[in-house]
Amino acid sequence: MSDLANLGRLLRLARDTISNPREGAVTVLSFAPTTQVLWLMFAIVVVISLLLGEVVALLAELPGNGPLTGPLQNSVISLGLVQAAFLFIMAHAMHRIGRVFGGNGRFEEALLLVIWLQFIFNLLQLVQIGALLIIPPVAGLITILAIALFFWLLVNFVSVLHGFTSLGLVFAMTVVSGFAILFALSLILTMLGLATVPTGGPT
Repeated sequence: MSDLANLGRLLRLARDTISNPREGAVTVLSFAPTTQVLWLMFAIVVVISLLLGEVVALLAELPGNGPLTGPLQNSVISLGLVQAAFLFIMAHAMHRIGRVFGGNGRFEEALLLVIWLQFIFNLLQLVQIGALLIIPPVAGLITILAIALFFWLLVNFVSVLHGFTSLGLVFAMTVVSGFAILFALSLILTMLGLATVPTGGPT
């Protein structure tokens, strides 16, 4: 019963974070989990994202045998490593680049916010799965809205993490950093002989 209550609180916090990202980020950072718990949470959201991504791909009848193409396309472990690497790099970018611009956020805090961001998008993937089962055309609209929401939440999270006040500056910094991260990740994947295909969420 307590697990259901905790889940209910998480769902309410996710809803409140979408409506007020800054306050949601402050609340999440106040949890301050231990390092061991933090990495456990990281692993959990990655695994959930993989499972939901496979369901979305199956329902949407995407081409290919899975969300990876290349010699390791059938390896769930490979996809999990790619997903984990992306989230890890994003957390490091939030931390390091923010520091360059005078921010004071810690890596552990950045990682916690990235985990929370991924949890919210795992919930959106559940909504997308429901749409694919009931009203398939709406699923595409959810994807578009999710991309916009991703940037909105990320900009606010970075602002809270580092104590920035200008959302415009943070947005510009986020866009430039995002392209740099995607370019670096694409080079790494190309060197490994892999290519990625969207799995139903922004991450």
